[in-house]
Amino acid sequence: MEVTDVALLLLRLVVGVTMIAHGVNHWIGGGRIAGTARWFGGLGLRNGVLQAWLSVITEIGAGALLALGLLTPFAAAAVISVMLVAGLLAHRANGFFVFQEGYEYVLVLAVIALVLGLLGPGRLSLDHAAGIEVAGWAGGGIALGVALLATAGLLAVFYRPAPAPETTTEEVR
Repeated sequence: MEVTDVALLLLRLVVGVTMIAHGVNHWIGGGRIAGTARWFGGLGLRNGVLQAWLSVITEIGAGALLALGLLTPFAAAAVISVMLVAGLLAHRANGFFVFQEGYEYVLVLAVIALVLGLLGPGRLSLDHAAGIEVAGWAGGGIALGVALLATAGLLAVFYRPAPAPETTTEEVR
């Protein structure tokens, strides 16, 4: 066993468990599905309940797959896509720093997921055990390409932000 395999396992476990916790929180934490649905609606996503459930399933599923090292490029793609949507809709306008609700955190998770797609899950994974390990440009390409397509599809179908209120000349003065 090489140190790289242990390092990849640690990255997969940390990001995987983080995603599982994030999905569980959207499901049963705080405002539960209804609260998550309202939050997504406030971000401009239509069909908030569907969005909430898709988020829960994607986050828990991708987290579990990453932690196990199974279908790693696709699990990485799901993480990248979730973080890209969050970064674009919830955090981009707030700048970089996470303490100001910025995109710092989602950027780090997305890049780690891309790195896992590029490097592969390592020997301590189900992908390796099953002989289906995909890494290098192919793994990174799958992770990034699928993530970009999924994000674009989700936004094209569901993103309908409320129009900005019109200003009058009285309000401008």
